[in-house]
Amino acid sequence: MTAGLTLSAPPDPLATLREYRSLAPWGLRDLAALSGGILDASGVVPLNAAARARPSERTIRFYVARNLVSPPDGRGTAAVYSYRHLLQVLAIKLRQMEGATLEAMTREFSGLTGDIIERRVATTIGPGLPRPDRLPLLQGPGTGRGRVGRAVLGWLAPVEGAAAGGSVCRRIPVTPGIEVLIDEQHPAIRLNGDTAAIAEALRQALAALIPS
Repeated sequence: MTAGLTLSAPPDPLATLREYRSLAPWGLRDLAALSGGILDASGVVPLNAAARARPSERTIRFYVARNLVSPPDGRGTAAVYSYRHLLQVLAIKLRQMEGATLEAMTREFSGLTGDIIERRVATTIGPGLPRPDRLPLLQGPGTGRGRVGRAVLGWLAPVEGAAAGGSVCRRIPVTPGIEVLIDEQHPAIRLNGDTAAIAEALRQALAALIPS
């Protein structure tokens, strides 16, 4: 062993996967985009070419109709999907990539608990699973919008010691009477320097709290 060489442990895919739990719930469009983004970023290569297509809103509705995905909470445009739904969609696409048919998965998934599905997804994707703050889907300009964008901005933890002396903050006007100060080293700034997108995400979050 080389003296002074420190080998860091590989990331735990199960722990990484569980970080997405705090981003729920999602609408159908966000669930489709998020599950597809995770699969793309993970670099999983399908054995079955037909499984290359990423889950769409229509596909997820079909999975619900086939009882492969649990029904959402609520109906119509008010329907929301939880972390369990994300796991189910990922599990289906991963098994399709391995060549499994929908009929086989209907039998295979029957009675499986959420813990088992979660471990299967984490094991299949492995250490290539990106953390939410590293998901390319959420790093580009303008991605700090919508439910997923707002959830990520709320999930990202403040930088330790940001309030200490010497910290440089950026002032962002949100709406008349409201401004926010964000430390320059906060992930919301480092991962997405578009302050207009951050301000819009905050305006949308505030609008949800104020009765019309």
